Amino acid sequence: MKSAVIVYPGSNCDRDMQVALRKITGSEPLMVWHGDSDFDKVDLIAIPGGFAYGDYLRSGAIAARSPVMREVVRRANQGVFVLGVCNGFQIVAEAGLLPGALMRNRDLKFLCKDVHLRVENAKTAFTSHYAGGQVIRVPVAHFDGNYFASDDELKALEDNGQVVFRYCTGDGELTGEANVNGSMHSIAGIINKPGNVLGMMPHPERLIEDILGGRDGRALFKSLLKTFPLAA
Repeated sequence: MKSAVIVYPGSNCDRDMQVALRKITGSEPLMVWHGDSDFDKVDLIAIPGGFAYGDYLRSGAIAARSPVMREVVRRANQGVFVLGVCNGFQIVAEAGLLPGALMRNRDLKFLCKDVHLRVENAKTAFTSHYAGGQVIRVPVAHFDGNYFASDDELKALEDNGQVVFRYCTGDGELTGEANVNGSMHSIAGIINKPGNVLGMMPHPERLIEDILGGRDGRALFKSLLKTFPLAA
């Protein structure tokens, strides 16, 4: 599987994503600077976490209008797979690839901890190595992860099975306490209707092997390898 990682001034998880993709796919991802408007053909474009452009104006707002994002949006609309994690989720939402917006956390505090997620849709190209309803543990690190969408957008997400991950307890229950940032419908990750763009606030790339404290994030990348078996 050929992949690329977009790098912004302020990215801080680009190397984590690079290592995860290298270890799991066996191929070295391209590291693409935000000012580049073109790069080689790839199967997956990963937009990592961090604080692109210092989160000025609002998280992801400037990054979504960078030269590289015009190319990312063009390719996404042609069916290329895009994974936006944390700040990357904010960026793809600001770029219009996913509905809704990421606002300040409910308690107005930066969150850096492990959380539990319930896999709501295991039939996507990003989640086929998980089981529907499976509870996984993945780290979060964000200040603006409170997912908001209009009633119509939320209904469409629910009706179309586009909610991929929800914050939950270790037993898979949806509670106010488990919903760490106050996201509507406890949403932690969503996919677009065609199924090629996933945005999620938690960091699967930070939990891919035992030395990091667990392997629950690994299945996301293994799922993508099933989609591109010949390139793997």
